[in-house]
Amino acid sequence: MRLARPLAATMLVVAALSVPQPAQAAVFKHPGVLVSRAQLDFVRANLGNEPWKSAWNALQGSSYASLSYTAKPRAVVECGPSSNPDNGCSDERKDAMAAYTHALRWYLTKNSRYAKKAIQIMDAWSAVITKHTGSNAPLQTGWAGASFSRAAELIKHTYTGWTQAGRFAGKLRTVYLPTVIAGSPNHNGNWELIMTDAAIGIAVHLDDRASFDRAVTTWRGRLPAYIYLATDGSLPKAPPGSTYNTKAEIIDYWHGQTKFVDGLTQETCRDFWHTGWGLAAISHVAETASHQGVDLYATAKHRLRYAMDFHARLQLGGTAPSWLCGGKVTKDLGDHFEVGYNALHQRLGYDDIPYAKQWVEQNRPAGVSHFLGWETLTHAQNPHYAEMGASATSDFNADGVGDLFSAATGTLTIWNGEGGNKFGPATAIGSGWTPYF
Repeated sequence: MRLARPLAATMLVVAALSVPQPAQAAVFKHPGVLVSRAQLDFVRANLGNEPWKSAWNALQGSSYASLSYTAKPRAVVECGPSSNPDNGCSDERKDAMAAYTHALRWYLTKNSRYAKKAIQIMDAWSAVITKHTGSNAPLQTGWAGASFSRAAELIKHTYTGWTQAGRFAGKLRTVYLPTVIAGSPNHNGNWELIMTDAAIGIAVHLDDRASFDRAVTTWRGRLPAYIYLATDGSLPKAPPGSTYNTKAEIIDYWHGQTKFVDGLTQETCRDFWHTGWGLAAISHVAETASHQGVDLYATAKHRLRYAMDFHARLQLGGTAPSWLCGGKVTKDLGDHFEVGYNALHQRLGYDDIPYAKQWVEQNRPAGVSHFLGWETLTHAQNPHYAEMGASATSDFNADGVGDLFSAATGTLTIWNGEGGNKFGPATAIGSGWTPYF
């Protein structure tokens, strides 16, 4: 539970945060796919501190960050069930992640060699890729499209000299977007959520309002069809556009589960790994939308916090009751919660998810998995809300430069702005504060 705050604290925080957010972004903000400039500037200022230091060391020591990395593009990527056959599937996913890794390394070091390597990888693919085939093609397109859109967004909007940026954007529009924007309502939910993650990232990069809005609509429909809340009724919602219409079909789709409780997901009884992917993708879409002034966390926050804590508790040694998946669950949860946890705890101030907190912190630094990469580095304890709203308007030291603050831990902490999206060291003002949200 969150505690009440003193009235004076309330008035100060309300005054600092009373900046209205638009219902939908009128103009896209760049870079704004999963990470923003303000968030990365915060990371740059903290690379010598934990947990960012360990996460940064892990990235720099990774093969994905090597300047000798060589892309393996192909015209047709063929992916069967579970990527078998794997004709370019692993190569494309790895290359997309390498491009994003180098884009991050470029921004955090300002060493142009890493920007050029990211460009080299993306140019290699945009020169040849024409389509994805096989039964796993929609998911593969989502995996690669998510990472490629993040890489392209960072390079295009923070580095000059990418002569083939238009060609790469063209391939995102013609090869990736038509597949991922179409959705996949009859597959396990992580599919459509990952595809939507890619779709919204590509839409932002292309300044494509129609595709952005369609991705948000898909996300809104899939969210209650993936994470259950008791307010949904006796049964989970069916995915919009799916063929699951009856009680029996929905139960079968939820892998035979017949009792539904807050935080249960459509894939809980399948395994926790894919469940984690679904929850991560939900958070990714909400994060990208937040950078564009669209608050999806307001819709997802309760489902996310229940789901993350529910699965983390079991993963950390909790016993599955007999009514849950026949008393047996596959506890293979990965480090999938960093983005969602940061939004829930650091920005929205929820301190009633202790198992999620423990799971996130003991698994830092988060590494790489298909469409997830380096999220401890980019999102751990990151209080910035993407250069918009309150975080850019408070000026505590009255120097005319916006300051950053957080009270998520109960202590008011301020980062005084230095201009140019740079901030000074954290200064703890005092305890007794509780989150505004």
